[in-house]
Amino acid sequence: MEEIDRQILTLLADDGRMSFTDLARETGLSVSAVHQRVRRLQKRGVIKGFTAQLDTEQIDLPLTAFVSIKPIDPAAPDDAPDKLAGLEAIEACHSVAGEESYILKVRVASPNQLEDLLQKIRAQANVATRTTVVLSTPWEGRRPPL
Repeated sequence: MEEIDRQILTLLADDGRMSFTDLARETGLSVSAVHQRVRRLQKRGVIKGFTAQLDTEQIDLPLTAFVSIKPIDPAAPDDAPDKLAGLEAIEACHSVAGEESYILKVRVASPNQLEDLLQKIRAQANVATRTTVVLSTPWEGRRPPL
């Protein structure tokens, strides 16, 4: 990947709303050249999209937890991600090495909602769970080193 593309990616990762004009000024390219490069990075799938980072406290989802899951029947098909995709409280699903098969990042409003979600996860995917509740988040959402 070209260094100028890395620079564009770094700028957008730090501020996804940066205008093409500002990107051009920071990179020394013309606005049209920056626009073409960003469009090309999107087409290649390097830029997957642009999202807003939400304050979960203000939208009444203060409880974050990591839920490790493993199948109750190891011979069963590995389809837990498909079975759980409809549960909106699950923010991320990561396939992992180790005793568990996946780690889910979940956000809910209360311990009662977490308990309800865990019951749904167990029932829908036929898995055992191990849950770690987050007490605080000093930082998250770092951009990858470019």
